[in-house]
Amino acid sequence: MTEPINEKRRQFLVGATGVVGAVGATCVAVPFVSSWQPSEKAQAAGAPVDVDISALTEGQMLTVEWRGKPVWVVYRSAASLAKIDAVSTELRDANSEKSVQPAFAQNAHRSLKPEYLVMVGVCTHLGCAPLYKPNAGTITPDWQGGFFCPCHGSRFDMSGRVFKSVPAPTNLEVPPYRFLSDTMIRIGEQDKETA
Repeated sequence: MTEPINEKRRQFLVGATGVVGAVGATCVAVPFVSSWQPSEKAQAAGAPVDVDISALTEGQMLTVEWRGKPVWVVYRSAASLAKIDAVSTELRDANSEKSVQPAFAQNAHRSLKPEYLVMVGVCTHLGCAPLYKPNAGTITPDWQGGFFCPCHGSRFDMSGRVFKSVPAPTNLEVPPYRFLSDTMIRIGEQDKETA
């Protein structure tokens, strides 16, 4: 004779098996789903960078790293700012219409504050590192100061705008940035008003 089926026991065993299966599936899924998240190193590489410019004096350039690229902060003198318009006719994109920069930098000085230039220090031709040459006459007799790429001869003015007849196709890139105070800049983030 067969014993009668215990429905309560059957329901308990089916329910317990379902719970154990769900817990097992969750334990397998959590590491798998968390592997889709970027690593801490990758998150830090894209994070904004704060730069203290309090020690920067006129004519000096400070280099920081943001997203694996060098970013220059240049404290331009009044004399170098006065020369910016003098070379406009010799530039490929004097009004920064075809270059990469936030909207606030589409002007002759390509910056929020005219005296501080913030830009990525990578030549737009083949990715070389241009040299900072602020002194007049150092590259050519009519050189007014700016940036020179020794790899292929590309030249940029003190606003990072590219000269005509050089290999670089566009002006140096200006990253998004904002001033946190008079002496602190955050690169990688900009004010909503200037966006």
